[in-house]
Amino acid sequence: MNKDQKNEVIEALKEKFNQYNNFYVTNTESLTVAQVTKLRRICFDKNVEMKVAKNTLIKKALESIDSTKFTGVYESLNGVTALLFSENAKEPALIISSFRAESKGEKPVLKAAYIDSSIFVGDKELESLKTLKSKNDLIGEIIGLLQSPAKNVISGLNAGGKLASLVKALEERAQA
Repeated sequence: MNKDQKNEVIEALKEKFNQYNNFYVTNTESLTVAQVTKLRRICFDKNVEMKVAKNTLIKKALESIDSTKFTGVYESLNGVTALLFSENAKEPALIISSFRAESKGEKPVLKAAYIDSSIFVGDKELESLKTLKSKNDLIGEIIGLLQSPAKNVISGLNAGGKLASLVKALEERAQA
């Protein structure tokens, strides 16, 4: 690979890192060609982009974007590395877990994940990444929590009208 080709790969990787707020660094070293093809197909079906690149080129691309922002990821750039890019933060974690379950194996191994400026390092983080809530899920929960007190007040006011008519009826009975 000559210098121009390396620069092209670095620029392509920079575009992907800038395009997505989430990416996973995985090890696909011991997977067969058929397994890698199957993994790529699953990723494609779930709108997750899978890219394989040399670790030094990945590191140069990340460093050229921000030299300190991705420091936790640099340590995991060894061996065979496949990058999974996704808009949905937990989709790659779900893909990795389901692929492992189907193939009854331990690969691909999660080396690191970068999710909205947070870095998760190591395969042990896969379980926590599977349970991440998306931004829209969290916004929905917050709106639901904010609406709850308002709904209680409105239902209380509506019940207040019924309560007032009940008190009036009891008052009229007492007078009669």
